[in-house]
Amino acid sequence: MRHVLALLLVVLPLSPAFAQSLPADFDATIEKAMKTFDVPGVALAVVKDGKVVLAKGYGVRKLGDKTPVTADTLFGIASNSKAFTAAALAMLVEEGKLQWDDRVVDHLPSFQMHDAYVTRELTIRDLLVHRSGLGLGAGDLLYFPQSTFTEDEIVSKLRHIPPATSFRSRYAYDNILYLVAGKVIEKVSGRHWRDFVRERIFVPVGMRDSSTLFKALRVSGNVATPHAKADGVLKAIAPMGFENNSPAAAINSSVNDLSKWMLTQLAQGVIPGTDGKKRLFSEAQSKEMWAAQTVMTVTEPSKPLAALRANFAAYGLGWSLRDYRGYKLVGHGGALPGYYSRVMLVPELGLGIVVLTNQEERGTLEVPVWTVLDAFMGAPATDWVAAFKADDDAKKAKAEEKVAGLQAGRKTESKPSLPLDAYAGKFRDAWYGDVTFTREAEKLMLRFSKTPSLVGELEHWQYDTFVARWKDRSLNADAFVSFSLKPDGTVGEMRMQPVSPLTDFSFDFQDLLFTPVKETPAAVARPVH
Repeated sequence: MRHVLALLLVVLPLSPAFAQSLPADFDATIEKAMKTFDVPGVALAVVKDGKVVLAKGYGVRKLGDKTPVTADTLFGIASNSKAFTAAALAMLVEEGKLQWDDRVVDHLPSFQMHDAYVTRELTIRDLLVHRSGLGLGAGDLLYFPQSTFTEDEIVSKLRHIPPATSFRSRYAYDNILYLVAGKVIEKVSGRHWRDFVRERIFVPVGMRDSSTLFKALRVSGNVATPHAKADGVLKAIAPMGFENNSPAAAINSSVNDLSKWMLTQLAQGVIPGTDGKKRLFSEAQSKEMWAAQTVMTVTEPSKPLAALRANFAAYGLGWSLRDYRGYKLVGHGGALPGYYSRVMLVPELGLGIVVLTNQEERGTLEVPVWTVLDAFMGAPATDWVAAFKADDDAKKAKAEEKVAGLQAGRKTESKPSLPLDAYAGKFRDAWYGDVTFTREAEKLMLRFSKTPSLVGELEHWQYDTFVARWKDRSLNADAFVSFSLKPDGTVGEMRMQPVSPLTDFSFDFQDLLFTPVKETPAAVARPVH
């Protein structure tokens, strides 16, 4: 698919020193990445030694529309919001309103995890570092895809999510505890997370266009439209708002605004343009946020990406930490439906890069990052487009092979044990709540009660297992739906799991356990004697 590629250099020209540091074909590399990975628009910025040396937009904000991406174009930055939540807490620590190792229950007495010991011992620090014992993405279906649960409902449901591992024993990325962190900020400061971040971070740093509300994104004129592939075809999709878990994923920003954020981070809290007179947080808090809190497993990259092998990996407070070519990297990624983002800092070099895209392909996100880092580290040139394309192709081929294997082993001659009507009805999971199966013509339809986009038609797979094919094909998250029968032949429970291993981990269908809900007949009114 061809895109209209408009290359715009905005705000600042390249400095001569920087121009000498980048490959002559840098812009061509970005264009090649966009074409290779089918991404309509990209914005990126680079800061070095206290200055913004590059801020640029490539491509278009929306397929079929020639309006170009600029350095002021807004994107959803997803989990790059987490560093703002950590900074907000650091500011409150400095004000003496809390300590990193305060127990959560001392600030939120009603807070409760599944395990009483974890409830009692979980600290503010633990909320940010992915070691609570929850499984990967556990509970994400409470807010992703966009749901109608309130913040308080989501926090209250944590008590029903069983742990996957023991407390503080291993790393497993989660989002829900960042919402709890936001509630702590609200309780301690008297301001909702979104108001605190806007007033105490955006305004002083000068992030004039950034917002924490989906409705603010909708009314802005310069917004990148998110895109996703639906059954292999790229299309524009509606942005998803995540106001019910803002501290984890709700910020919308531009590379111009995020340049100021990176400069503040690299200056260890000093706000740019204030001659060192104004700070968001102290040098001590900067070091705390960038210190390893939870050790992560170092994975062996595929052969095309062998140069990216790390010697250490850890999670700090709202930041991921690793090394590259002898330098410590402080960064984070973000993923929403139709938006990808990456922030990468190299403190020793005073270097930072941010990349924002309006398509869910990591290649166009990663290629600029490693190209810039290699240039400033004096490393040999690498064809990162080819490397990430080869890695992605291998992963897709492996996933397709696994799905094909499931298909090959499928007993197509098998039939459901019961008539379709016997599977219909309401089912309930302890933490998510209700889903409903209805018979419509010759098919069963599945609807999640609090997630409007999770509506799917069930296709029989084998025996008492079906596949939910979601009507919104851009979700790319079809799921197996398996019913288990009780000795009396009625349905006893229902479980789910993603069909493809490439399904986003936030579709944590495997963590659900549904049982049928008996509908109580309406009470019959009795005459008054």
